[in-house]
Amino acid sequence: MSKPNTPARHRPHCPAPRLDADPTRDLAFDILCGVVEHRRMLETTLDRSTVADARDRASAHRLAATVLRHMGSLTELLQPLLRREPPAPVRCALLMGVAQLRLLATPPHAAVGTIVALLRRRGLAPFAGLANAVLRRVAREGDTLADGLDDARLDVPPWLWSAWGDRARSIAAGLHREAPLDLTMRPGAEAPADGEVLPNGSIRFPAGTRVTELPGFESGQFWVQDVAASMPARLLNAQPGWSVVDLCAAPGGKTAQMAVSDVRVTAVERDAARIVRLQENLARLNVEAECVTADATTWRPAVPVDAVLLDAPCSATGTLRRHPDVLWVKRPRDVTALAEGQDRLIDAAYEMLRPDGILLYAVCSLQDEEGPQRIQAALKKGWRLDPFTPDELAAMPMARTPEGYFRTHPGMWLERGGMDGFFAARLRRV
Repeated sequence: MSKPNTPARHRPHCPAPRLDADPTRDLAFDILCGVVEHRRMLETTLDRSTVADARDRASAHRLAATVLRHMGSLTELLQPLLRREPPAPVRCALLMGVAQLRLLATPPHAAVGTIVALLRRRGLAPFAGLANAVLRRVAREGDTLADGLDDARLDVPPWLWSAWGDRARSIAAGLHREAPLDLTMRPGAEAPADGEVLPNGSIRFPAGTRVTELPGFESGQFWVQDVAASMPARLLNAQPGWSVVDLCAAPGGKTAQMAVSDVRVTAVERDAARIVRLQENLARLNVEAECVTADATTWRPAVPVDAVLLDAPCSATGTLRRHPDVLWVKRPRDVTALAEGQDRLIDAAYEMLRPDGILLYAVCSLQDEEGPQRIQAALKKGWRLDPFTPDELAAMPMARTPEGYFRTHPGMWLERGGMDGFFAARLRRV
């Protein structure tokens, strides 16, 4: 398999689209070029886009995410049809065409025509003939070209496949599914009709469900939160009247979970824009929490608190179903740097807690360096592990590790639609 990246000297300039552009494919193309050429996250390009129509944005996101979920196997399928490596933007366009043909049921004439037109619009007309020939052949011979490809293995970068060990194939199976919509309900609220009640109490709707159209959204009866992401605050089990600091708190789902249970929550977030979003979410839900804009490594509460919930910044490899760009943007050195930051946050949490106070550490990561290894490092610094019990994880027994950690991955509950990858552990200050 060839690498999806192309050396900088081969990257042609791609001008902005003209007014007669195809907004969906132009935006999807920009997203993919951002990931492949610049290691730019999908959401960054989407946020910067001038495409205003919500349907165009949603369609572009779906097309780009589909390519990213299958980029390794789509690249391998293309290889026999290319005599030489095309420039990275051309490869991105070809991958979009193959994804339309093979995965999105786009009629062949439309799949081929839209990519040829895209290349011409974006200053890549010399490659239009190549795209026409290659994509027509994929339309005719796609099943033969794909025969024998190990999609799961190809669609995961080697460093991640190796790191995941015997979980890798199951994780890859989850990666290939679009994530459903999970809701956490406000206590006593009535769940919207037709949702599936999951064993932990989350309500699940099919992928593509528009949350803003569900009854109860405007009145703050629920918030969006993957089933795995809903578990750390549940496992902290903060009691009414407790003082709890929620570190790195945006967008606020865990803050809300605790605040609706009469817990005194201080939500700390370094990014000013993210704390505005957190405050907006809390306002919609009509729940109260003190919001502080500060660096969690240096901020301290006025008096020691009962508990700290730390959902630490991480590689986010557990969110691959929703953010498949993580596969192609993150590198091993990123994980190393993030782990160092996680240690600093754990040290800071120690100084915030009263004696025997609780730290609930969590990351949406599949990497050992950000999960078990961080806990082992913390245990050498004056923390005591407080393992999760089988009763506490009765709704998700497969997520309890022998050490008493909570650990999920996208291949779990696949028959129900899967879940994000999360790691959590409960520590007590000695």
